[in-house]
Amino acid sequence: QVHLVDSGGGLVQAGGSLRLSCAASARTFSSYVMGWFRQAPGKEREFVAAMRWSGGSTYYADSVKGRFTISRDNAKNTVYLQMNSLKPEDTAVYYCGAALVIGITDWGKKESYNYWGQGTQVTVSS
Repeated sequence: QVHLVDSGGGLVQAGGSLRLSCAASARTFSSYVMGWFRQAPGKEREFVAAMRWSGGSTYYADSVKGRFTISRDNAKNTVYLQMNSLKPEDTAVYYCGAALVIGITDWGKKESYNYWGQGTQVTVSS
């Protein structure tokens, strides 16, 4: 069983930064892909970023490429999403997800993820 706890959201002005955290508990994460998604009011949950827990490849939505960075700390069993140059359109609830053994072509699909955190609200004011 995998348990994910999201944190780090808040209110920030446009151009500011936030770092989201996803604390994960499981026996081993080496086979998992960890992803961040977001959902704005009235919209579908959309892909933001993903990476293999074991390291190596990362994958970003075009809308956040160059501004957001996904990373992980093995010792803390935590995945991070560093968000810079935030825009009002980044406002959403952000969710961390974990997917067991999926191909890179499926990293951006929310249906691929088996486990989710509870979400953390990010609000960017103009």
